[in-house]
Amino acid sequence: MIEKIEEKNRAVKLRRLGKSYSEILRNIPVAKSTLSLWLRGVGLSKRQKQNLTEKRLLAIQKAGLIKKKNRVDLTDKIKEKARAEVSRLSRRDLWLIGTALYWAEGSKQKEHNPSQGTIFSNSDPYMLCVFLKWLQEVVKIKEEDIKFELYIHETFSDYNRAISYWSKILNVPSERFRSVYLKKGRVSVKRKNIHKGYYGLIRIVVKRGTNLNRKISGWVEGIIKNCGVVQLVTRLPLEQEFQVRFLAPQQQ
Repeated sequence: MIEKIEEKNRAVKLRRLGKSYSEILRNIPVAKSTLSLWLRGVGLSKRQKQNLTEKRLLAIQKAGLIKKKNRVDLTDKIKEKARAEVSRLSRRDLWLIGTALYWAEGSKQKEHNPSQGTIFSNSDPYMLCVFLKWLQEVVKIKEEDIKFELYIHETFSDYNRAISYWSKILNVPSERFRSVYLKKGRVSVKRKNIHKGYYGLIRIVVKRGTNLNRKISGWVEGIIKNCGVVQLVTRLPLEQEFQVRFLAPQQQ
């Protein structure tokens, strides 16, 4: 009993010095509920309360940094293992990768525009480099038949710097960026891609690329067919063409 009284007195003394509950518990190992009961009548000065608030904020910040570091370390481990799972790519691998990239990011031919050319748009440097490699090494498009267009916010005044950046990334002369389109309109203040590190969007355009676009569409349909998802796709009203091309022969 005497020991408890002594612990209580020490706790009260520490509290009056402006110590936090956590700091007191490190010196006096009692239940937090007990400590709260002991200290409920002990007041703190305004400055002591401010100090405790600052300590809590620093502790939260420190914990946040530790969690972030743990997430970064975990991400690095996962990515390192995943990278090792990808061996050297064959020409067929690159062919399918480029086809899938265009399927996701390329301009498509529609009923109202069956003559759409081959245009690939993106702002990811790696994706653009892979697609350009695909065009040149797999599809065998000549260098002079590939042109580049820059789309960038009009608020980004130094678009020549953007052209210089993409010229180095894509390893093409800046003279080949013949078209620069300035995006009009008020840019939202919430956007984060208009300051440092922002270089706009690149469109890779293949001259006389209408038939290539049609061929890519056929490759995409081949992927769909051989992935075994034709039955699912044919349920969509706009994909009735697949019923004729793929399902009908199978049902004969």
